Amino acid sequence: MQIREILKCLPHRYPFLLVDRVLSCEPGKNILALKNVAINEPFFQGHFPEIPIMPGVLILEALAQAAAILSHETVKHDRNRKWLYYFVGIDNARFKRPVTPGDQLILDVTMGRNVRGIGKFSAQARVGDVVVSEADLMCTMREE
Repeated sequence: MQIREILKCLPHRYPFLLVDRVLSCEPGKNILALKNVAINEPFFQGHFPEIPIMPGVLILEALAQAAAILSHETVKHDRNRKWLYYFVGIDNARFKRPVTPGDQLILDVTMGRNVRGIGKFSAQARVGDVVVSEADLMCTMREE
């Protein structure tokens, strides 16, 4: 999935769109997406400018955006209705290695169960084969 299809799934726009490409998506199961981390990202100006590090909260947001795309592709909504995906919870978040400019962040999200409209996801962010962050996410969708 290229950027134009991603923009149809998510309401986010620059500078807050944190998914550049979807590498693979199996609706109802999992998604692999990509975030290219560039030095010209606006957050690097203030987040440790001498040693630029991507804020952990933005890594989690990128994983949540990938989960929203997976949900969107799983449900295949009526295109005449507008839906928003809300990040409603996070458990077991861990940060294992800093993410720096030049890294390609692989967003690997697996869909779990859906309980009363809350979808649960297992999420992992990697640079190459190295896990940099992981968390259990909860998201919901609501009609606009």
